[in-house]
Amino acid sequence: MSAMIRFDRVGVTFHEASSAVLTDVNLEIPEGELCLVIGPSGSGKSTLLRTVNGLVPRFSGGRMDGVVSVAGRRTVDEPSRQLADLVGYVGQDPAAGFVTDTVEDELAYVMENLGVAPQVMRRRVEDVLDLLSLHEVRRRSLSTLSGGQQQRVAIGAVLTASPRVLVLDEPTSALDPAAAEDVLSALARLVHDIGVTVLMAEHRLERVVQFADSVVVVPGGGAPIRSGRPSDVLRDAPVAPPVVELGRLEGWDPLPLSVREARRAAGPLRERLAPLVSGIEPSPVLERVEVAAVRHLVAGYGSHAVLDGVDLAFRGGEVVAVMGRNGAGKSTLLNHLAGLRPPLRGSVTVQGEDPHRLSPPEARCRVGFVPQDPSLLLYHSSVADECAAADAEAVREPGTTERLLVRLVGGVDPALHPRDLSEGQRLALALAVVLVAEPGLVLLDEPTRGLDYGAKEALGGVLGHLAAEGRAVVLATHDVEVVAAVADRAVVLADGEVVADGPARDVVTHSPVFAPQVAKVLAPQPWLTVDEVTAALLAEEVTP
Repeated sequence: MSAMIRFDRVGVTFHEASSAVLTDVNLEIPEGELCLVIGPSGSGKSTLLRTVNGLVPRFSGGRMDGVVSVAGRRTVDEPSRQLADLVGYVGQDPAAGFVTDTVEDELAYVMENLGVAPQVMRRRVEDVLDLLSLHEVRRRSLSTLSGGQQQRVAIGAVLTASPRVLVLDEPTSALDPAAAEDVLSALARLVHDIGVTVLMAEHRLERVVQFADSVVVVPGGGAPIRSGRPSDVLRDAPVAPPVVELGRLEGWDPLPLSVREARRAAGPLRERLAPLVSGIEPSPVLERVEVAAVRHLVAGYGSHAVLDGVDLAFRGGEVVAVMGRNGAGKSTLLNHLAGLRPPLRGSVTVQGEDPHRLSPPEARCRVGFVPQDPSLLLYHSSVADECAAADAEAVREPGTTERLLVRLVGGVDPALHPRDLSEGQRLALALAVVLVAEPGLVLLDEPTRGLDYGAKEALGGVLGHLAAEGRAVVLATHDVEVVAAVADRAVVLADGEVVADGPARDVVTHSPVFAPQVAKVLAPQPWLTVDEVTAALLAEEVTP
């Protein structure tokens, strides 16, 4: 099979960087294959992807050695716009690439620039609306869409040009589980039925690895990449989804890549775990102080109602996950708790005050909010300046924000501009800037976008520490694995209402959509994570 994408001794070094991001990359990706790129946050996955349509080094700066070619065309020889009919690219921030106002106009924009005939444009727009389930929002303004809806529009906009190669950076990061499955199934159809070549970087491997034909591991630090079949590469890869971790724990061969494969192998494990279920400790019911509440909250945008009479209270010492489909109102709820929008009706209180009426200094000490786009909180020209400014504004000892950042994502070059960080690093920086003020209510909107499994584990530790200090932590998220690992309580929104509110274990294990992989593999037993299973098996071994 001929190579559609070829990397020949490719290396990338950015200006003022202490080391190369990529070194001596040699890789061939066949036509009609879905290739998954994995690796830690900041390892160079996005850089690898951006070389395929010439964004690196043409727009990123720095130096690229070697040659990247697509269908025999060298990316350094042609401007990115001339590759648009060959390579469709969607970055981590889909809204940053929008150039029109409405969904239909955005889907048609690339075709207009390519001179596609009007009747062909109309047919392709309808095909993409069908493929990505965008009919209901086809005439909506892009600014009114949820993050997940924007991501689907961005993918659709490049699909209408009928490219032979799709390059996608974190394509499911803002999608709810059902929408992510729809998008990935659509991509699989493009690969299998039409022969489109897909190169995709993704941290939520539990969603995508079963669709991949091959996996490329980018370890970071300029270390050599590895590539091969998913089951071979993931056996000792530094990052892996829960079903693979479970397979490693039990020594299953072949290694499972999907819930279905893992369930077929898990019969003996379920038998061993059955008598240990009683040892799962329920979350203790403690008297907790109410930190924030919404009462009869009605909220929306113009005539479009998003929340309709919602009643919720958030108490200190608990981590609450707010879940639901894209557009269910999760971000709207957090925006109101942060005081960014006044309610249409009803009330919002944080520590007894209306957050919308607080001065910025008062609000900063009461509410810490990290939005879906963390760069909105970053104003300075370097990481070091952001950390220093946050320390000064919060009246904290110099270095406090930097230490928080290191806890979240490890070492980050303090001289880098925030825009030059990976998505995960940028989010971690914004989170550190917010947390340094020690607010009583911490709000996180999709906080695990761009984070690898190690960074998610570190984030979970930070959230647990915040709750232990008596803060109320509320995260709006589609990441069911993080909910399983860190949440005490889960709230599910649908059609503007609360449809579930209770202990996280009860809510997610009873949902076929929001259940984590381990819960699906070991059902009907209520295990949530590989760590829980490991601890139970170790305890069984030491029990006389």
